[in-house]
Amino acid sequence: MVFIMELFHKILKTAVDGGASDIHIKVGTPVVFRISRELISIDCPVPTLDWMNNVVDKITPSHMKKRLEDDREVDFSYNIPEAGRFRTNIFQQRGTWAMAMRHVKNRIATFEELGLLEQIKTIAESPRGIVLVAGSTGSGKSTTLAAMIEHINSNFKKHIVTLEDPIEFVFEDNQSVIEQREVGLDTASFHGALKHVLRQDPDIIMLGEMRDAATFTAAMSAADTGHLVFSTLHTTTASQSITRILDFFKADEREQIRRQLAGTLRGVICQRMVPTVDGKMTPALEIMINSPVVRKMIEENRLDKLSAAVETGADDGMITFNQCLFNLVKAGRITQKEAMAKASNPQALEMNFKGIFLNEGGRIVG
Repeated sequence: MVFIMELFHKILKTAVDGGASDIHIKVGTPVVFRISRELISIDCPVPTLDWMNNVVDKITPSHMKKRLEDDREVDFSYNIPEAGRFRTNIFQQRGTWAMAMRHVKNRIATFEELGLLEQIKTIAESPRGIVLVAGSTGSGKSTTLAAMIEHINSNFKKHIVTLEDPIEFVFEDNQSVIEQREVGLDTASFHGALKHVLRQDPDIIMLGEMRDAATFTAAMSAADTGHLVFSTLHTTTASQSITRILDFFKADEREQIRRQLAGTLRGVICQRMVPTVDGKMTPALEIMINSPVVRKMIEENRLDKLSAAVETGADDGMITFNQCLFNLVKAGRITQKEAMAKASNPQALEMNFKGIFLNEGGRIVG
């Protein structure tokens, strides 16, 4: 067992030393690292069935073992001093265990280090409401959310409660007091924790992920009573996030939820990771602020017009993916090719590079 865990820990340390973001391990095939978005097989012993069974048994927390036995998959955090912390998912494929592990950096990066726009700092300092960080898997949502929480922690005296499954970034109290609760370890469920969280005197609540109607209803209730709520959502554009939230609810509930959302939403930050010219990664951002125009469109169910409101909302701090990508190219951070690959509207962005800009009505404005 000692040799088994020595090899496993060596794999994790090699991944961290090599700058890998993710590690994929399954029986009978080489271990694979994801480095700069590329999957790379590494030279090490191929995992055997016995080796994998032993590793899974050793690293799965005792309170998670029954869930793993019942559900055949489980999420948790795994930490070793020599390599750091990993968000871990164990699952079965073709009847054997496999795992995907994401390295979570110990130090929480600042807005400047992450390349986040200045208006995100303003959103983080909102007195109340719901703030959503959206994007696909691997787009850096958790990292951005952690930077926002750490900004508050460094500058404001707030009581922050997080509900996560599992805990990723570990915060240390600075100006703020922070309690981090992990589902399965510190609370039985998201629903149970949300039911009691308002009795814990929070100023700010962070939900690891917006999962369903019950989660979002609890978030709106908290925002309605003057709290600031942060969470993440799996969507590809900021305006699409509103539709995604409404899809949590039954058709006859959506009218009321939409009106409530119009009153409680503070903003949506959506991001996509883009390779930079120096071989690193930077986020391309789309930001929708709940301005009077956006609020009115949500209230009146004119959700198809939200993208146009974002496009013309620069004075309120809004920006589209195309606008952000254009700025990143002009600043020399990314290439036009990478910008086109990540653009919501590649044809419009190509016109922008030629000096042609259209308003939402299709008229040339520059």
